Amino acid sequence: MVFLSKILFFTSHHGFLTVIALFLFFGLLSALTKKWALLIIAFIVSIGNVISGQFLNAWFLNTYGTESTAVITSDVETSSTLNEQRIHDYEAIVKKTDGSYITTFFSTTTAAIYPIENAIRIPQKEKRFPVKFIPDYEKNIVMLYNQSDEGKMLLKYQKRAPVEKARIQYEADPENQEFIREYRSALQNYLNEYDDPEYSAKLRQLESK
Repeated sequence: MVFLSKILFFTSHHGFLTVIALFLFFGLLSALTKKWALLIIAFIVSIGNVISGQFLNAWFLNTYGTESTAVITSDVETSSTLNEQRIHDYEAIVKKTDGSYITTFFSTTTAAIYPIENAIRIPQKEKRFPVKFIPDYEKNIVMLYNQSDEGKMLLKYQKRAPVEKARIQYEADPENQEFIREYRSALQNYLNEYDDPEYSAKLRQLESK
């Protein structure tokens, strides 16, 4: 597991060097075997690593890793951009299983984050957040964003969105039975996950109608 973690850390954090290594390896192999189609494999694997290298790393670490915590110690904005947003370089310290710490690094484009989704969400500097790693190679981490304080707040905010939509409809037409049912259902779904006295009171008021 440690060896595989090292490979995934290298391929996800050093994409250009990985491409060179792949073409050197498959180029030498194709020269020895006279099978030049192996260069096509090198090209396909290189493209696949660029697109999904960090996602594969995130899945691997979340599946087989040990949970701990980390803290970002440095956040530097670079001149490079991704989707018109500045790419950041980060440094962090990771708590090992023996309680000591080790340093690591990643960037906006190389960070392994779980759950895997079409968004790059990285915890704030100086705030402790949960991670997973393979023991004896703690520098390769996956950030468990949804389990962090920021992630929990974001999830709670997202869960409230249907409630707010239903509330606006209901307040525009309080006698509309469809709007009442939708508002009641949205409140109930939210309260199934979060304890909120204000929303509980609103639900009781709706149930009396």
